Amino acid sequence: MHIPDGFLSPQTYLPALAIGASLVYVGYKKVALEVEKIPMIAGISAISFVMMLIVMPFPGGTSMHLSGIALLALLFNPWLSFLSISLVLLLQALLFGGGGVTSYPVNMLLLAFVGSFSAHYAYGIFKRYSEKVALFMAGWFSIFLPSLCIAVILGIQPLIATSASGSPLFFPFGLEVTLPSIVLPHLFLGILEGAVTVTLVLFLRKRFRKIFDV
Repeated sequence: MHIPDGFLSPQTYLPALAIGASLVYVGYKKVALEVEKIPMIAGISAISFVMMLIVMPFPGGTSMHLSGIALLALLFNPWLSFLSISLVLLLQALLFGGGGVTSYPVNMLLLAFVGSFSAHYAYGIFKRYSEKVALFMAGWFSIFLPSLCIAVILGIQPLIATSASGSPLFFPFGLEVTLPSIVLPHLFLGILEGAVTVTLVLFLRKRFRKIFDV
């Protein structure tokens, strides 16, 4: 689900860089790390790092991976999750080619920010019905909404940057291609992400009660 280099126009990733930098500053101001929680934050961030490196190809030219974003957002808070996943994405782009350097600001906004806050708010909405349902839906939305946003961003690239002859300069396919090819597979991947989120959040909360104050 990472967007590689060469797919996005400067008209897309330069504004994303400014917005992303502003959000990182806001997150830095909002997050206060507690010393006893740092090892757990690092451990769950590492889990997310590995999850996103295990890429599953899907017919149609797309690929999928779990993210673990909801774990950080629910066990801690969405701002900390945003900062942690932003760092994970940066390391993957620089060291493993997971996503591009120029596309990093967009990946950061759509995966780290949208993923973290969609999990946070989905949990709040569905918690009235059931804790497990809320955890599952948080995991599902943390995959679905970023995939939808990525499909839209890629699908509008032919409208944003074209040559004098009208040919797309960057990503060549429109929304009629990106929406079904990216969103549909992630509808089903979200089910697995939801199940993983329920299992790990409940396990970690039970196993490390003192850390999570439950």
